[in-house]
Amino acid sequence: MARGRAAGIPGYTRELLNYFFSRDDDNSYQLFYNAFSKEPLPSDWLNNARVSVVDRKLPNRLLDFSARLFKTPRIEYFLPEAELIFSPHFNSLATKRPRIITFHDLSFLQFPSFFSRKQLAWHWLQDYRRQAREADGIIAVSEFTKSDLVNLLDVDSKKIRVIPLGVSSEFFPSAGSSASVLTVKQKYHLDKPFLLYLGALEARKNVVAIIQAFSVVSKMKKLSDFNLVLAGRPGFGSKKIFKEAKESGVSDRIIFLHNVLDSERPALYSLARTFIYPSFFEGFGFPPLEAQAAQTPVIGADRTSLVEVLIGSALLVDPWRVGELADAIVALETDSGLRAKIIKAGNENAELFTWSSAANKTLEFFADIYGRR
Repeated sequence: MARGRAAGIPGYTRELLNYFFSRDDDNSYQLFYNAFSKEPLPSDWLNNARVSVVDRKLPNRLLDFSARLFKTPRIEYFLPEAELIFSPHFNSLATKRPRIITFHDLSFLQFPSFFSRKQLAWHWLQDYRRQAREADGIIAVSEFTKSDLVNLLDVDSKKIRVIPLGVSSEFFPSAGSSASVLTVKQKYHLDKPFLLYLGALEARKNVVAIIQAFSVVSKMKKLSDFNLVLAGRPGFGSKKIFKEAKESGVSDRIIFLHNVLDSERPALYSLARTFIYPSFFEGFGFPPLEAQAAQTPVIGADRTSLVEVLIGSALLVDPWRVGELADAIVALETDSGLRAKIIKAGNENAELFTWSSAANKTLEFFADIYGRR
């Protein structure tokens, strides 16, 4: 949230709060907004009589460390009027008030090799096991994440509510995009047809397999003029991605876009021939749904939450088998009937995930937990 990103946990937080503040007339909200460097909050939030902001610039690591070891300061010290605490992501927090936490995934437990030592240390510092154990209620963004909470953290399934996330309306063509397709096409020189990956350039996302599959299919006459666009900021494991691209034999046809604006993402999706997302691990999976909303066919992994979110609406492949990924790309470019079917099914699937539904179910959970006091 403080970093201003539209996707992931910041996007989740922003979408829910937008809905709460504009539609919920029954509750008042206090926001604890703490960071040294942060984006300004929307003016309509600040001008809302039912919203108050506690703006601090305290060292988050010190707060985390103190909460983990000493269980102080409690969050109610900063938010004295709050009767229910909502954390959109698990974090080391001390409180005696009823609390609900959203868990997006436990990938750091399933695949620690996909994370740097610094990232793993951060997760340890958050004291996630205690947070899950002491929370009055937990929101899991998928049934898959719920099963991980039960099996890996021994959380009582009765206190977990599965609430799928939503797809922002801006990704649907009927809503229009904040940056035009032509503008994005010209800005990034996307004159040739291209396959797209959009997300963090990190090991967990299996971007290396995308490059390897592209190297295979690019030799086909049907795809001989295609490019591969990899849009996202470098993360842990990105050096291997860049090395793979350089040694692929088709490096001149691989385009890295590290600073795509949030407003440009809808247009980028709609320009792509196919969106590829063979991630090894997802707790939910925003990008494939956003691509489906933009009427772009999706290839995903037959693993973790992607099976749950994309089943029947995308081509799902074994992320460990580059050949399967290459075959799926070829199928979508050579079988017009299959392509049309996947586009239609994908768009219908994306329409099932709305922020209004996610927000309403979250408010219902708030009421349930608060009512148990």
